Order: sequence, then C-alpha cells, then structure tokens
Amino acid sequence: MSLGELQASVDNFSAWKAILWCFYPIAILVLLELLLRQIDDDDDQDGGKMIPVMQGAQG
Repeated sequence: MSLGELQASVDNFSAWKAILWCFYPIAILVLLELLLRQIDDDDDQDGGKMIPVMQGAQG
C-alpha cells in the first residue's frame, strides 16, 4: 500500500465514523454490564446482615 492510497483512505474516513468507533464498544460494554446485573446471584441470608461465625460461643 502506497502512501497515496493510505492518505486517500484516511480522507474518506469521516469524523463521525471515528466517534462511532470509539463509542460503540463502550456502549456494548455498558449494556453487557446492565444485563449481567439483572442476573440475581444474591446468596447472602438475612438481607446481608453480618452473622458472626462463632455466634454461640460466648465467654
């Protein structure tokens, strides 16, 4: 590829395309994060309250 061909391809690439190429991967990652947050894997009991390991051992 010669320098002239490279310059011609750069000239045909608009600023809007460059902006879209920057933002569409970020948008995909944000949507993926929101989708994964909908999967509820909350496995704590009692609403997330701390339960001491040695609850019965006193003294």
